[in-house]
Amino acid sequence: MSEKIRVGVLFGGKSAEHEVSLESAKNVVEAIDSSKYDVVLIGIDRRGRWHLSTPSRLYIEAAGSSLPALKVGDADEGVTLVQRDAGGAQLVRSSDNQRLEALDVVFPVLHGPFGEDGTIQGMLKLADIPFVGAGVLGSAVAMDKDVMKRLLRQAGIPTPDSLAFSRSGADIEYDAVVDRLGLPVFVKPANMGSSVGVSRVDDRGMFVDAVELAFRYDRKILMEAEAAGREIEVSVLGNDDPVASVPGEIVPNHEFYTYEAKYIDEHGAGLVIPADLPDAVVHRVQTLAIQAFKALCCEGMARVDCFLRGEDEVLVNEINTIPGFTRISMYPKLWEATGISYTELIDRLIQLAFERHRREQRLKTSV
Repeated sequence: MSEKIRVGVLFGGKSAEHEVSLESAKNVVEAIDSSKYDVVLIGIDRRGRWHLSTPSRLYIEAAGSSLPALKVGDADEGVTLVQRDAGGAQLVRSSDNQRLEALDVVFPVLHGPFGEDGTIQGMLKLADIPFVGAGVLGSAVAMDKDVMKRLLRQAGIPTPDSLAFSRSGADIEYDAVVDRLGLPVFVKPANMGSSVGVSRVDDRGMFVDAVELAFRYDRKILMEAEAAGREIEVSVLGNDDPVASVPGEIVPNHEFYTYEAKYIDEHGAGLVIPADLPDAVVHRVQTLAIQAFKALCCEGMARVDCFLRGEDEVLVNEINTIPGFTRISMYPKLWEATGISYTELIDRLIQLAFERHRREQRLKTSV
């Protein structure tokens, strides 16, 4: 019998989406094919330090929340990732520089900055180890909602109108924003997910607080026009020839699809899978999702969020290169409805990581 593939699952991280990452990692660990893969759990604490972890660490609930918290004990082993002379990477124990068994592939289950934005991806490429999901470029441009939307527009993909502002830029004038985008307007950090730091602004009184909240999480913020319509999501899987899942619909019970609605409140939103859509609209959503995936240089996986206005107008709102893998997350649920089980999905994502790595190894590195 051949040896199992050693998968390093990275979770936690220096992000406001830290707890969501742990919940996603827990579900990945539970669903992975243990007859084929050996899982090495690597928890990243809020200060960015790496620790060897255990499955039991993923089941500790944070105070006042149904989401888990990464608890780091005195006995936990700190580790770093280094490149091997023979290629690939392995973990090194920080306490005594002891080299541990090498990893075959890494599955980053990290959401938000320092995990989904190209930083981890760049480190893994330097370590010459296959990893799941988009590379450096796709991760970075999809994470920055301002850059993402500019690229979507350049590719001719319809997306809601928006304005971007930096902390060091000119004063943000309420009247000028409303003249351009109308009301309500959504104010959000440019580089964040899971609806963290997002506010819906209906009048002047809400504007200053919304701007300040968004700037707590990023130095650049986005103001986006409301795209009144149905919230449709579709999952994409693949490298050079990606495919799209059946679409699903989010029916929020909150004012919009907030962080609480996504992860805390079990009744925060209804999920309609597959979405009740005409065949022509399903095809349109899937086509735009794949076009957006390619336009943003994505690989491996992504969840594409759209709005359906009227009968057939589809707008691509944003794309997530490391979508949630929690028990209620749309990415795995949509693939299950399409005919790919959670376990098979994880296997395909890992095989796509190996496929890309083999392709990159064939490239010349000298003249």
